[in-house]
Amino acid sequence: MKKSIFYHAGCPVCISAEHDIVSLIGSENVEIIHLGDDKSKIEDAEKAGVKSVPALVTPNGNVLHINFGASMEDVKN
Repeated sequence: MKKSIFYHAGCPVCISAEHDIVSLIGSENVEIIHLGDDKSKIEDAEKAGVKSVPALVTPNGNVLHINFGASMEDVKN
């Protein structure tokens, strides 16, 4: 099974959501990408349809925007 991808920027909202996602679906089923630490992944996130973080991209390509921590424009700066 392909993993989900959880994108975040390290803010408190994102960290809380990360813990909840890992608790719900298990760390073995999700790849965590901190866009603040790895800006090279921003383009991948945008291509997947991520508009704000935290966001979860499911294995079938659906983007689930969770709460609102930061827009992708904020993450780029």
